[in-house]
Amino acid sequence: MSVDDLFASLPDQPCVVADRVAMKYRVASTEDTGIGATGLRRIFQRVAAKPAMVTVNALNELSLVINRGESVGVIGRNGSGKSTLMKLVSGQIRPTGGAIHASSTPIMLGVNAALVPDLSGDQNVVLGCLAMGLTRDEIDERFDEIVEVSGLEKSIHLPMKSYSSGMGSRLRFAIAACANPEILLVDEALNTGDAQFAARSKRRMDELRSKAGCVLLVSHSLATIKDMTERVVWLDKGDLIMDGSPKEVTKHYMAFTKQLSQGNNVTANGMRAEFRTNLVGTRVVSD
Repeated sequence: MSVDDLFASLPDQPCVVADRVAMKYRVASTEDTGIGATGLRRIFQRVAAKPAMVTVNALNELSLVINRGESVGVIGRNGSGKSTLMKLVSGQIRPTGGAIHASSTPIMLGVNAALVPDLSGDQNVVLGCLAMGLTRDEIDERFDEIVEVSGLEKSIHLPMKSYSSGMGSRLRFAIAACANPEILLVDEALNTGDAQFAARSKRRMDELRSKAGCVLLVSHSLATIKDMTERVVWLDKGDLIMDGSPKEVTKHYMAFTKQLSQGNNVTANGMRAEFRTNLVGTRVVSD
């Protein structure tokens, strides 16, 4: 079955399909397996020895379908697999198991690789848009909108190296969103603490979704997740724990992290196991 046939066979109109996708890495480890050596001697032995290779399960097998018009938040502790999922969807890395299908090329809010700190914001707008395939006429047409969404006003003419991290994030979002992508991926870029920018970025995301697009948003800010998404996926240690409404998922996630912060690991692990047991998983069936 072709990718087009796969999308056509599904009951809704999906933008992204993760079909039993998984990601494993082989990395070097300096874990000490020797006996008897202590202190600096043990460290020197590890430096001299060839490091052992271990397998890290960055993302365990999961399936997801993100439909047109959906804004989906992804939450979880550090190391839960959030950024790995985003890299898989964007095509930056290939899964070691399963497959990712997308109805069009996803745009990752990360054009910073193409931006140059020594250039001004407006020069970087042109550079970033060209990197995403826009023509000069399209850039001229959308330039004022990009500046308005970013909220940089006259600062757009200053070098990017003079920007705060929040200003840089706002500009990157404005550039990425101006391309009207069908699939927009946002990874920790909207936590600027700027209420006006939050309103502008939400309005822009709503416009994208109204044009049959979808947004996948990773954030540690639960307030951002609740304000800007209508569905939330919770990952933990590479596992899919919950998939539901922002109110429900964030409530249980906060209860889980509260138990961990209080040192109640047994209770937290029990909650985690219960949520996973109650999870109604997605199954992608193709003929």
